[in-house]
Amino acid sequence: MMSSVEQVESTPGQSWGNARSVSVLGVRIDRVTQEEALTFIEERIRRRRASGNRLPCCQVATVNPEFVMEARRNPAFRRVLDETALNVPDGIGVVWASRYLGQPAPERITGTDLIPALAERCAIHGYRLYLLGAAPGVAEAAAARLCSRFPGLQIAGTYAGSPDPAEEETILERLAAAQADLLCVAYGAPAQELWIWRNLARLPVAVAIGVGGALDFLSGHKKRAPHAWQRLGLEWLYRLYREPWRWRRMLALPRFALLVIFKGRGRHSQA
Repeated sequence: MMSSVEQVESTPGQSWGNARSVSVLGVRIDRVTQEEALTFIEERIRRRRASGNRLPCCQVATVNPEFVMEARRNPAFRRVLDETALNVPDGIGVVWASRYLGQPAPERITGTDLIPALAERCAIHGYRLYLLGAAPGVAEAAAARLCSRFPGLQIAGTYAGSPDPAEEETILERLAAAQADLLCVAYGAPAQELWIWRNLARLPVAVAIGVGGALDFLSGHKKRAPHAWQRLGLEWLYRLYREPWRWRRMLALPRFALLVIFKGRGRHSQA
């Protein structure tokens, strides 16, 4: 009997699978642990290398309540999240919603936690990591810190760039020259997911992940919530305290919670 990873890997580009997923307001959330997500990504890299880099790139999204609310009003973004290879549950709201709907996600998986874990595996196995996006200098600072933590890590390249379609050819040329295995894109949602999806067939990497503000935290440019706040699921509140200008974006959280409650288990959170 095949494992979950093997079942997905048998068809490149196929999502994790409905048996391991829950629909939260119409957006697929794959109920995986961080270890399973890491294994999935590492296996994609291994298989693409074994194929002589002929296998297509697959897209991974870290979905939080803001993603779900944006997908409800943005058909293009919703299509992207429908077609990704893996949607991990980022944001305590998404984890809570999955539990309320009776199909609990085992844990929260943030981009800020996922990147160091991936960097460690890249360092062990010789995989090459490319950091794209954030403000000028941020990706370089994040790369330096990751290399310090994980000796032997190969950073294939860093570049701020932008999600502007006019710059796509330049970025793709940089990526082709870098010979990276894994691409982390920090343009913020939904721009980063739309950028990856638009260029997916041409991306010369095994896996591309949208990581939002993760590079800001990993570089030290922004301070992450203390571990106690993270454990309590209050990282969003700490970020609002540090960045009060985000209050308009945070209004998505109560609207998300109310929609999940009112739609309830009986309607399977569709549409």
